[in-house]
Amino acid sequence: MLIYKIFRAPEWAAMQAGGETLGAPVDRADGYVHFSTAAQLRETAAKWFAEEGNLHLLAVESDRLGPHLKWEPSRGGALFPHLYRPLRIGDVEWVKPLPLGPEGHVFPEEIA
Repeated sequence: MLIYKIFRAPEWAAMQAGGETLGAPVDRADGYVHFSTAAQLRETAAKWFAEEGNLHLLAVESDRLGPHLKWEPSRGGALFPHLYRPLRIGDVEWVKPLPLGPEGHVFPEEIA
């Protein structure tokens, strides 16, 4: 199953340059990389990136992350995927722009 991470442009650029990342400041503070499922993604974008453009949406195959991926309760008690190791560039299935439109973020067609 694909899970998703939203990065600001500098965060994505740093990951590309370094080959891996411990995530955004909130990820580093919490000690894991936050992900969302497709069903959780729109709410995540609205809550944490409401007025931000120039974002990048990364898709990662959850099975590739092995035992370092934990499903833990978060917003509203829903289980969210959390990665307890650096996210590596080789983990990324694809990356696409996540532009801000007049009614919120415009997600790729792959996101139902």
